[in-house]
Amino acid sequence: MTTLPLDDLRAIALRELSKVAARPLFVTISGAHLYGFSSPDSDFDVRGCHLMPLEAALSIASQKETVEHTGIEGGREIDFVSHDAAKFFRLMLKKNGYVMEQIFSPIVVIGGADLDELRALAKGCVTRHIHHHYRGFYQNQMAMFAKEEVKKAKTLLYAYRVLLTGIHVLRTGEIEANLPKLLEAYPSSGVSDLMAAKVKEKAGLGSVDLDFHNRALDGLSARLEQAFGESRLPEEPQEAAALDRFLVSLRLRGRPNEEKA
Repeated sequence: MTTLPLDDLRAIALRELSKVAARPLFVTISGAHLYGFSSPDSDFDVRGCHLMPLEAALSIASQKETVEHTGIEGGREIDFVSHDAAKFFRLMLKKNGYVMEQIFSPIVVIGGADLDELRALAKGCVTRHIHHHYRGFYQNQMAMFAKEEVKKAKTLLYAYRVLLTGIHVLRTGEIEANLPKLLEAYPSSGVSDLMAAKVKEKAGLGSVDLDFHNRALDGLSARLEQAFGESRLPEEPQEAAALDRFLVSLRLRGRPNEEKA
């Protein structure tokens, strides 16, 4: 895996947020680096949550809730997206596995005590209906794969990853997005070969047995549905009120949280 320039990514995040006078709640790494199958040319998916100024949050005027930046920084492609905490927290309450993965990403660019508190609250916001996120993500990946003229290992790896993440969270309540770690708990033959093939993905999958992977993914999809049916996760978020209080306290506190991970 490519060494992550966390100091550079931290500087980029602070620079972009300073343009709208926002302060970061947290910034983490998502995408292939989080999933455990990055290539030397993989871009950096930098994701975060910030707090717009209190005056802006209280204003009746429409405010920009999302800060985005895409570009080449130090020879690396950077994709930075950060949502204001109100928007981000609303997404947390809508069975959005993507934002949950950002919260629990172990690759922390900006964090601290507030991220620790958010993680504790986020555990109580995971419901069994997060299944719909992972099922939909899987279906989209397979539809994309069907349309690819040159079949890509990356697309199949994403399919394996989202199915295993979905199965794991429905069974345990824990968000785990790293494919190698998931494979330790849920061994799946042939995935390591896909990881090796991804480095050469421009040349396609070559001799990889697509029928084998289609059967394997169908089996995991069935296991995802079974995990959904058997899941003991709650139907509704249990920490919605606490999350709202946390947002209010963050707004009123008004102090920066730029501690390094």
